[in-house]
Amino acid sequence: MTRGNQREKDRERAQARTGGKGKNKDDGLTPEQRRERDAKALQEKAAKKAAQAAGGNDAGGKSNKK
Repeated sequence: MTRGNQREKDRERAQARTGGKGKNKDDGLTPEQRRERDAKALQEKAAKKAAQAAGGNDAGGKSNKK
């Protein structure tokens, strides 16, 4: 068996590449708390994008050349 531990070595390399995070999604929140957190993040992202779009239209879209 020349490649008996190949799978284990590959797992170690993969874990080193991901920074040792693993697949652990346990953040100590209930599903309801997680939904609220995610909804708040989406609202903030949408507000930021709307503000950027409003600012971008005035700054680069109009010119006062005569």
